[in-house]
Amino acid sequence: MSPYKLGGGPTSHCFFSQRLRLNYVDYGGIGKDLVVLVHGGRDHCRNWDLVAAQLTGHYHVIAPDLRGHGDSAWAIGAQYTMADYVLDLAQLLEHVGESPVTLVGHSLGGAIVLNYAGIYPKSVVKVVAIEGLGPPPSLIVDKPVEQRLAEWITTMKQLAMRKPRHYKDQAEAETRMREANPHLSAEMARHLTIHGTMRLEDGSYVWKFDNYVRAWGPNAYDAEGIHRLWSLIESPVLLFRGKESWADNPVDDGRAAHFKDYRYVEVDQAGHWVHHDQFETFMSHLADFLDFDRDGDDE
Repeated sequence: MSPYKLGGGPTSHCFFSQRLRLNYVDYGGIGKDLVVLVHGGRDHCRNWDLVAAQLTGHYHVIAPDLRGHGDSAWAIGAQYTMADYVLDLAQLLEHVGESPVTLVGHSLGGAIVLNYAGIYPKSVVKVVAIEGLGPPPSLIVDKPVEQRLAEWITTMKQLAMRKPRHYKDQAEAETRMREANPHLSAEMARHLTIHGTMRLEDGSYVWKFDNYVRAWGPNAYDAEGIHRLWSLIESPVLLFRGKESWADNPVDDGRAAHFKDYRYVEVDQAGHWVHHDQFETFMSHLADFLDFDRDGDDE
């Protein structure tokens, strides 16, 4: 199959969740089994374009913009919680009306799809999580409720005063994109920037995501509950990690043991964005896990 031409694109659609108008894109393949691609924090649905191009010959592929991200509405006056994100995914799947589904998620998106698969195990065929297991045990700190609430209030006040960074043009924003992930090719950095920024009236550019998505609520991280959800997943799970990432090895720290049926892949010369950093390696493992032949797709 020829590579997806960056700059072309899928069709945009909307659905509603908690009265928010949320965006998703459809890459085609209607009538085939459904695959949903879920991006990570401060990202957007069009980061999946190259992956989707490899899948549409075999699947009906869609990808949402999470609330507060991309072309989806911002949740004004509310928190961005995992429960809300999982609800949005449930609403999207009900809107599309196709079941069962294969779910692929990166980072925050990986956590979302794993949660959904634990809640609705009969509705999921397979799950892929690219560094989507949340904080490793070494980073979880049990703080008393009054400290968590006070820190959250402080964070909210700080975010209220935080001004979005403005870029004079998309080239300057692209430079920032490459600083954040040096593994990105120039073409992919440009593509992510084009679809991840918006132009303001004064001619400057800002990132599309709501700054408030940076904050998590004051509730304690419920590791026991998350592990229980993972244990309820009945479908096979593929876990990716980049060897140069900040994320810990989930096999070594015991988190992977909560899955009934999992496969773990560490990718050399890759950081947190494995599907961008080592695309061919990622797609090779994905194709093997989903059991489709990439070589049979040449047009």
